[in-house]
Amino acid sequence: MKNWNVRKTIVPREEMAPEHRLNPTLSWPHLIALGVGAIVGTGILTLTGVGADRAGPAMLVSFVIAGIICACAALCYAEMSTSIPVSGSAYTYSYSVLGEGFAWIVGWSLILEYSLVVSTVAVGWAGYANDALRHIGLGLPDFLTHGPTLAGAQCGAAAQQASVGVNVLAVLIIGVVAALLSFGTRESARVNIVLVLLKLATLSLFVIVALPHFHMSNLHPFAPHGIFATPGACGRPYGIMPAAAIMFFAFYGFDAISTAAEETRNPGRDLAIGIVGSMVACTLIYIIVGAAAVGAVHYTVFANSPEPLSLILRQAGQGNVATIVSTGAVIALPTVLLAFLYGQSRIFMVMARDGFFPKALAAVWAKRGTPVRITIVTAVVVATIAAVTPIDVIASLANAGTLCAFVSVGLCVIARRLREPDAERPFRTPLIWIVAPLTILGCIYLFTNLSWLTIEFFVAWNVIGLIVYFIYGSPRAERARSKTT
Repeated sequence: MKNWNVRKTIVPREEMAPEHRLNPTLSWPHLIALGVGAIVGTGILTLTGVGADRAGPAMLVSFVIAGIICACAALCYAEMSTSIPVSGSAYTYSYSVLGEGFAWIVGWSLILEYSLVVSTVAVGWAGYANDALRHIGLGLPDFLTHGPTLAGAQCGAAAQQASVGVNVLAVLIIGVVAALLSFGTRESARVNIVLVLLKLATLSLFVIVALPHFHMSNLHPFAPHGIFATPGACGRPYGIMPAAAIMFFAFYGFDAISTAAEETRNPGRDLAIGIVGSMVACTLIYIIVGAAAVGAVHYTVFANSPEPLSLILRQAGQGNVATIVSTGAVIALPTVLLAFLYGQSRIFMVMARDGFFPKALAAVWAKRGTPVRITIVTAVVVATIAAVTPIDVIASLANAGTLCAFVSVGLCVIARRLREPDAERPFRTPLIWIVAPLTILGCIYLFTNLSWLTIEFFVAWNVIGLIVYFIYGSPRAERARSKTT
């Protein structure tokens, strides 16, 4: 426990070893595109079906609740990222403000978050990709579109039969995105901007076509499962708040922007613009698309669908447009993969730089300025998860890790305001004594609305993490510190 409260001294980029130094090539348009690319994705394109199942049309309220909590967290992130402009996101902030032990827990939770987010998006992308391929006569066999299932492991009639399988398309897209990230950060950012514009055009097309089919009768009953958690099928909690805990997945992604701090040309200005700007844009997008979805078709039609927007359009007699939306999703969803795989590789890299993982993994490819080794390792891990795990299970577990990270950032903002009230802050969180506590308490409340299986898995994950920390991580980090002093 002697290292638990040791706080990290932030080393400016120019003082880092050349082999660990990232190239600053990004500006605020790249960061907003990175944020929108990360936020607008599987949450609205795929998890809309899950939200409808858990809350009915009241998933719109779930969107608002999750959005308010995420907006508060985004303001806290904006202050911390501009004050501590180095890679690592919540892990780095926790190490600097709360100490090594807290940083390890947050970093270990971020590993869970980012790994599972990338896997969730890859599975969601595979659903749309297979739908598009099926409509041109090239659909894959069923056993190549999902991971293995056990008899009775899932809800519904199909749950009675065990099946073997591997999600080949999910593995494929992760490999493609990892290769792009290894090639270069600026090049990846340029591709990302183009794909984000395409994604926004796809969602605009959905809204334009779906809104004329809006009927108030589709909103009845508005909240079939009530506000607070009620037990449902397979032990899943149903209601507006449990749906918010799932739809929370649809909003985060702005934290990936904070991992780009070392690669941002003017972090004091651009990080705040990127984080806050992307959250404002995405909240408006979600409200409009969500309203069009639940108004065009009764929620029971698309509940739990892997490609709900396309299904809604087909039910409305717009089959050709549905195919276009599926195709647009296939092309554009990789922006989320790019943002989160980028963020995870940077967090892994910083943890390796600090000695928690082998330092060789933190090496940057001199020619391209990218951490290619850790990117490849990260891709292998998330591709394995995506190949064999159902989407709703992954999303719930990813949310648990994210909620932990958001709580830590809220605590960091408060602790640093009390400890260093006069420190330079290029961006100051407004109404700090309301926003930061709301971030912390809101995230804790959403965490309690996750399924017990998710909570138990998250606790088990962190118990394993603490064992790894005391046996392996802490001694290595201490040796790394002694070599630099």
